[in-house]
Amino acid sequence: MTTDLNFSLFTDFDIQLFKAGKHYYLYNKLGSHVAEHQGQKGVYFAVWAPNARFVSVVGNFNLWDRQSHPLKVRWDGSGIWEAFLPGVQEAEYYKYFIESNNGYSVEKGDPYAFHWENPPHTATITWDIDYAWNDQKWLASRAGKNPLSKPISVYEVHIGSWRRVHEEEGRFMTYKELANELPAYCSYMGFTHVEFMPVMEHPFYGSWGYQLTGYFAPSSRYGTPQEFMFLIDKLHESGIGVILDWVPSHFPTDEHGLGYFDGTHLYEYDDPRKGFHPDWKSNIFNLTRNEVRAFLISNALYWLDKYHIDALRVDAVASMLYLDYSRKEGEWIPNQYGGRENLEAISFLQEFNQAVHTYYPDVFTVAEESTAWPGVTSSVESGGLGFDMKWMMGWMHDTLDYFAKEPIYRKYHQGQLTFSLVYAYSEKFTLPLSHDEVVYGKASLLDKMPGDRWQKFANLRLLFSYMYGHPGAKLIFMGGEFAQQHEWQHDYSLDWHENNDPLNNGVQKLLRDLNSLYKEEPGLYERNFDPGGFEWIDISDASNSVISWIRKGNNRKDDLIFIASLVPVVYENYRIGVPEIGFYKEIFNSDNLKYGGSDVLNDPEIEAFPIPMHGRTHSVPLILPPLGLIVLKYVRSNPII
Repeated sequence: MTTDLNFSLFTDFDIQLFKAGKHYYLYNKLGSHVAEHQGQKGVYFAVWAPNARFVSVVGNFNLWDRQSHPLKVRWDGSGIWEAFLPGVQEAEYYKYFIESNNGYSVEKGDPYAFHWENPPHTATITWDIDYAWNDQKWLASRAGKNPLSKPISVYEVHIGSWRRVHEEEGRFMTYKELANELPAYCSYMGFTHVEFMPVMEHPFYGSWGYQLTGYFAPSSRYGTPQEFMFLIDKLHESGIGVILDWVPSHFPTDEHGLGYFDGTHLYEYDDPRKGFHPDWKSNIFNLTRNEVRAFLISNALYWLDKYHIDALRVDAVASMLYLDYSRKEGEWIPNQYGGRENLEAISFLQEFNQAVHTYYPDVFTVAEESTAWPGVTSSVESGGLGFDMKWMMGWMHDTLDYFAKEPIYRKYHQGQLTFSLVYAYSEKFTLPLSHDEVVYGKASLLDKMPGDRWQKFANLRLLFSYMYGHPGAKLIFMGGEFAQQHEWQHDYSLDWHENNDPLNNGVQKLLRDLNSLYKEEPGLYERNFDPGGFEWIDISDASNSVISWIRKGNNRKDDLIFIASLVPVVYENYRIGVPEIGFYKEIFNSDNLKYGGSDVLNDPEIEAFPIPMHGRTHSVPLILPPLGLIVLKYVRSNPII
């Protein structure tokens, strides 16, 4: 097998873009690519290692001989080493052997590899990722649409622990097995999107995928790249969008990964005050390097291009924005103006969002950003970061803290529940009840709730109902939808057997109905991010722990009235002011018997009487269920004849 050092996939223009950090499709050039040259089939290899003095490909095809297949460095100063190896086939295991100018030598996995060996093994694999997609109808329905104009109800999933195969010692389900179950379940539950915690290859399973080595490869723990495509295909065929968690903030220090790649700090900052993350013991990408920025943006677009992903949720944005994030005085380097803002990260995130929206305008991006950084979802042109949505972490913390309180004390904290509406439209928000809230001793959602067993379930039903009445997109982590009692444990399956209990199953039915209500009622999504889509009726009745509000659509006939009673008391003849004269219908009640409630329901039609209340000329008398939420919709103006 003779190495051909004269074949290249790079043009001069490619190199110019690469050096400028503007080559957003590097995955078509760098890495390993099955190819044919001068009538011979083989694989073209290309790797960026500008500080190397010698680079070769080692693999099972050459018995891992470091000298037999050297690469040639390009003449143009790009630092790219390349060669065509005839006879090398698909599914060959390989690494790059790199000798640095400083004498350091190492074997590295390919940063651009499409497939990796199953951990704990660390080789990369030559792989062709062609796939015959069947989601043309889905992509056509997505094209030209504003994704935020529709309901967004997200089911967050960790692939390794959604379900396990108990009959085979609790092994992981494969992508293909998931494709037979997950789309049908999400359709049954009414979720509009699945969000996968990072699927990219990661050496430590316990990192949940947030410590990546294989940025361009879905984890081989669950199957091949094409099998992951098959899962996405089936989700799309079922009308379910796919969101991927994406991690441009940091990467692990494992020797076979990106760290100290060519004997220098190539991908990471060399100064640990900028280049090492003290919380996660990981490296931080050097965003001053054009080639690193191009690596990351190419990676983002790769998942949209090759895997038809519908949205990217960017992890740990706050850690990128602040130079002093989790650092004490003296442990960080101020920016050129003496401030704590990471100017390179700001410009990178803006460039990332511009690239995504330019090339894939019907895809959306979401920031996991936990601070008061302004303009996260404002346009780049107006000085914002350019994200479409941001996780509403303040809402999550305040809401869970409120619901954890015994109902007798809630009257003293009602402002904690209503405060989110002060800033609800400062950004475009997703309401997250995510994996982070049900691990490491924080307790499951059910066990966060106070009271006896019935009250715990009633509180949880009330929490979910309040969430769906609040402006913003919705996100629920797997297991929460059927009130799993135990915290999430990544080494085990969800406790699906608990759903056989009527109270657990009642929560699942409630979530299913809330998703249906969300999709059927324009008042819940048409003006999700418009302050004109929300109006308080009354937040002053703290003594009874009752709040009421209106969600509005583009047409007044679509307006919905929400009343939440946050204590385990039945209120008879509770009167609230309403905007229209006529009759209202109770279209949802979280205390319904089918959900496990006590079945304190209102009459099929409720007449508004000319009794002024809450600044309105008419009001309706209601029965408020214990720890319950009801939704009313205007029916008609004339009485029954």
